[in-house]
Amino acid sequence: MDEHQQGQVMPTDSPASSPAAVVELLGRDGRAVLVQRVTQWPVRIGRSPACDIVLDDGHLAAEHAELQLTPEGRVQLKLLDSRNGGTVGGQRLAAGDEALLPPGGGFQLAGSSLRLRTSADALAPEQVLIAHESYHWAALPGLLLLMLCLQWVDRWSAVDPDSRWVDYAMPLLAPLAFVLGWAGLWSLATQLFQHRFPFATHLRRVLIVVCAMELLDWALPAVAYSLSWPRLLALLALATPIAIAGLVAWHARLVWPGATRIIGGGIAALLVLGLGLQIGSRQDQQYVFGPPYLASLPPPALRLASPKPPQDLIESLKPLKAELQRQARKDNEGFESDDTAE
Repeated sequence: MDEHQQGQVMPTDSPASSPAAVVELLGRDGRAVLVQRVTQWPVRIGRSPACDIVLDDGHLAAEHAELQLTPEGRVQLKLLDSRNGGTVGGQRLAAGDEALLPPGGGFQLAGSSLRLRTSADALAPEQVLIAHESYHWAALPGLLLLMLCLQWVDRWSAVDPDSRWVDYAMPLLAPLAFVLGWAGLWSLATQLFQHRFPFATHLRRVLIVVCAMELLDWALPAVAYSLSWPRLLALLALATPIAIAGLVAWHARLVWPGATRIIGGGIAALLVLGLGLQIGSRQDQQYVFGPPYLASLPPPALRLASPKPPQDLIESLKPLKAELQRQARKDNEGFESDDTAE
């Protein structure tokens, strides 16, 4: 019987006006890991088999607490004889204390987080069924082939024409091993927290980001060369850390769906810190982001910007003449002082 079916069973030993209810044991992600039906009021909770709700928690007393239905139809928690007590709405309770449950029915006994859910509570909207894992498997061959093709073209453009096939092996196998290992580690983390192993989903996400970065690595230099916009390459330097941060956040949403804001905030803070360190380490350079020049030039056929005459280059270098002369005089004075000292 599933969770929703359990929540709609009427108590057997209570008045007809008493709501059907379940007590849920919550995991670290806030999801119910154990659901026990309420069959009568009051509801006794503890480790003893005589209790109505039995929990396997060594920090609980044999009969730790009791849920009671008030004449007004509300539920209050009463702490029985126990050392570790409980918490309701941030209020610490000791043995003998009582407190009404807040909206949502959340409370804590010792180290166990619990929630009372009744048939009077509004249910969350029905969620759309997530696509089956086979959908993600179907997209993998194309993404893998695209990644290997991009890696092969990148390697082909960097080696001599008569290179052996073994020269292509490491550049192709290393990224493949990396994405498989990356997806495997995230799948193990999902197995730990969600009790499932969505390897295909994680592999599909990392392949999408890797292929996008490979395409961007080719497209931005080509556009910068074609239009004579060299500072466009600064976007490539920014895109790499942003893509890595986005990929980690994308994986983490699958592993810890209940902590999306906390994880996103932490990743954003690390990203800002990393970019700040990069800016600080390059203050002595002309540009903070991106290379100072195009390290490789695409084919001349891609050039769209109008060519400039050589005289423009000569004119642009004239302001450097005075600086170079000053530096030359400084170097000469240094050599002369060394000779005099000898």
